[in-house]
Amino acid sequence: MNPLLSMEKLSNLIMYFIVKYWCKKLMTFLVFCSLWSCNQSSEKIDFSSQVKPILNNNCITCHGGVKKSGNFSLLFKEEAFAVTESGKPAIIPGDAKNSSFIQRLHEEDPELRMPYEKPKLTDEEIELLTKWVDQGAEWGQHWAYTLPEKVELPPITEEAGLISSETNNFLQNNIDRFILNRLKNEELSPNGPASKNILIRRLSFDLTGLPPSAKLYEEFTNGKLSYEKTVDQLMAQSTYGEKWASWWLDLARYADTKGYEKDQGRSMWRYRDWVIKSLNEDMPYNQFTTEQLAGDLLPNPSVDQLIATAFHRNTMNNDEGGTDDEEFRVASVLDRVNTTFSVWQSTTMECVQCHSHTYDPFKQKEYYKAMAFFNNTKDEDTPDESPTLRFYDEKQIELKNKIISWIEKYGSEQDRKKYSDFLTFLEPKYLAHNATNFVNGELADTKYLALWDDGSCVLKNVSPRGATSMYLNHQAFMNGTTMTIRKNNADGEILAQFKMNKTDGYNIKKITFKPINETVDLYFEANNDAIGKQVSTSFITWLAFLNDIPGSSENGYAQINQSFLELLNNKTQDLPIMIENPKEMQRVTQVFDRGNWLALTDTVKPGTPKILNEYNEEWPANRLGLSKWLVSKENPLTSRTLVNRVWHQIFGRGIVSSLEDMGTQSSPPSHPALLDWLSLRFMNEQNWSIKTLIKEIVMSGTYRQSSIISPELYQKDPHNELYARGPRIRLTAEQIRDQALAVSGLLSTKMYGPGVMPPQPDGVWQSVYSNASWKVSHGEDKYRRAIYTYLKRTSPYPSFITFDAGSREVCTIRRTVTNTPLQALVTLNDPVYLEAAYAFAKVMNTDDLEKGISAGFKKATLSEIDQGELKILMNLYEQATIEFKASEHQEKFLGLEEKPSTKLAALTIVANAIMNLDEFLTKA
Repeated sequence: MNPLLSMEKLSNLIMYFIVKYWCKKLMTFLVFCSLWSCNQSSEKIDFSSQVKPILNNNCITCHGGVKKSGNFSLLFKEEAFAVTESGKPAIIPGDAKNSSFIQRLHEEDPELRMPYEKPKLTDEEIELLTKWVDQGAEWGQHWAYTLPEKVELPPITEEAGLISSETNNFLQNNIDRFILNRLKNEELSPNGPASKNILIRRLSFDLTGLPPSAKLYEEFTNGKLSYEKTVDQLMAQSTYGEKWASWWLDLARYADTKGYEKDQGRSMWRYRDWVIKSLNEDMPYNQFTTEQLAGDLLPNPSVDQLIATAFHRNTMNNDEGGTDDEEFRVASVLDRVNTTFSVWQSTTMECVQCHSHTYDPFKQKEYYKAMAFFNNTKDEDTPDESPTLRFYDEKQIELKNKIISWIEKYGSEQDRKKYSDFLTFLEPKYLAHNATNFVNGELADTKYLALWDDGSCVLKNVSPRGATSMYLNHQAFMNGTTMTIRKNNADGEILAQFKMNKTDGYNIKKITFKPINETVDLYFEANNDAIGKQVSTSFITWLAFLNDIPGSSENGYAQINQSFLELLNNKTQDLPIMIENPKEMQRVTQVFDRGNWLALTDTVKPGTPKILNEYNEEWPANRLGLSKWLVSKENPLTSRTLVNRVWHQIFGRGIVSSLEDMGTQSSPPSHPALLDWLSLRFMNEQNWSIKTLIKEIVMSGTYRQSSIISPELYQKDPHNELYARGPRIRLTAEQIRDQALAVSGLLSTKMYGPGVMPPQPDGVWQSVYSNASWKVSHGEDKYRRAIYTYLKRTSPYPSFITFDAGSREVCTIRRTVTNTPLQALVTLNDPVYLEAAYAFAKVMNTDDLEKGISAGFKKATLSEIDQGELKILMNLYEQATIEFKASEHQEKFLGLEEKPSTKLAALTIVANAIMNLDEFLTKA
């Protein structure tokens, strides 16, 4: 055999098999590509995640809630498929080729191409929309408006050394499985756990808003107390409620004044205290919701349930003379609609007041249906802010109980309830500012019924309900006025006639009234020949109707009547609350044309947006029914919203970063399955317990991670969206002040009561319409927690505003975090921080200064000082000492009353520097 030939044949043979092998591979690859292409073309387009964002960004401004150019709208399904001005639908499901919606995307003529006067859509966007139409143009629902029945936990595998449970200890609960699953997809590993000193400080601020006590710090860092028991101890402290109440009061727009130009004082502090107590008691969130929205509508509501309704009496009230009370009553009602949907539904409902929502499927009429739930409350923007809950002292309570016991003995249960309610909140009553048709009289200051000699006016649509007595709240300026009240007009029968003599301020007077059981107009006449023209005989603020107290034939009856009248006229502490109008006083709710409260159109009944969960017909058509709708387990947004905002409070960002909005323009969730899992668990397994939810979050390995970040991780995830590290955020305005007082030993533990006035710079607070002034509190009130600081809406506490707290004129969903030089000026110069630094300096004032400063540094930051930091602080002390020795003639130091030694003054500068460190102002 020729060896060369055999090699050639062998070579050919090898080549043949190689070619055959790769041809086969190539055919397989081509088949795969073909199948992949088919799958790609047939892949179902998702409306919510793929189509809706393109429509919102490019089309909806011309074809949506505000404008419907060409009679074509892409906001609602029925509108999108409806006939347009062209005479046929723009979208023909299954036929993209003949759909003008798609055709206009391909036009080259800029006058015909859509989107009009905007850049052409990309080829990828046009292809996606084309496929969507060809696939039937299915109209999906936004992710936030549905909630799955169950969410599966992600499986965990220890692949490629990503995680080792034994060494990293990251997996602490099921939250970590969702986080780890995302990290794995991003090819990232979680951080290791934070050191114990960092972790206990983080925990304490998140749960109580304060640094941990020395005892708790030692027990935790020395291993005597487990992590979970430490969490439980912190959550059991009353300071927990104070910390988390600060967050809720932003949502509730709580303040100590009414707002607007006059911004007069208002007694709302009992509502703030109710929030603190409810959070400390871990009131279930569904109950927490119901009591605030409709506590007055619960069967036999308790005082606490009535206090809870002050949530919606935090709306501003305009006392300015000449304003229209009805205009500002309507403004309050609109604010309640907007706040309710913002707080519980993460929905920007205020957009719908003037027109259907531009981006989300909410129609304008639905806004006014929601408004109808709130439109029948008794408040009417009056200076006395009625209705108010009256708080009697012990002697007055004894008198009230005596009157109610009498009525229980001699009257019916209905009588008892009417008198009990009237003594509790003076309702129902008719406000005199609704009087009209004045002759020789006026509505003084647009708020008080004021008649002159031979004056008259009409109060329309009054239902005395057969009452035998009328109670009149008035102030008379002279003696001898005869007041006559007739039925309907000047010729009507006399229902009441009485003398009015000069009063010392406002007085409630009982007047015999002719019983009538129909709705009438009350015609008022005043006569006093002893006064000049255009002189007001009196100011009348309200009138109410009651049957006489039963038991008229019994001994002591006259005294009971006198006691009742005395009790009505007693001065009491009050709290504005929500009370519903009785049936005969209910208002009609109408749609405002373009949001104008004076342009009324269609009448509507209470209702909720159709896109959300159904309204159960068994629920009452009032605020109580609305609260049941909100906390129904069929409502996808309430639980999602609460979970997202609690997560934000702890991590500094929400799973959905746009806290205010979960609509179609919102940011997508970073971990959608985790949000759904937590939401379902919060409702179904944790029974709406906020404490349980918070504990689960802080027990996770995700929370316990170190916040240290590498440059590479920062480049990949600057906002910690992936949670590959622990939270590192600046403390809130309240926490910064409270911490300064706590570490210096000044902080008071006193809870509850009226707002206090700690020191603030002079000249900040100026009350034009009253003599009210900022009077610095004394004793421990001067050092109480920030949550108790008096908040004037037009002039909030300066240092809080500097650190991003708000004026609470409206609901604040999220504070905007800023970093400005003004913040350093506050912590370096504000009298509160200087006094705290002085007290802290006394703690560090030891014979061994290095030890004293080191101990002070650790007390403030819970970290050991290194030699470089100690050297800097010692140098600062020495420089300050030199300067103070040169200026010992100064009588005062930093505004303090006492004159410290040079050493203590220099240590105060060191203490102030420590309190300005990033380690002190940041939760790491």
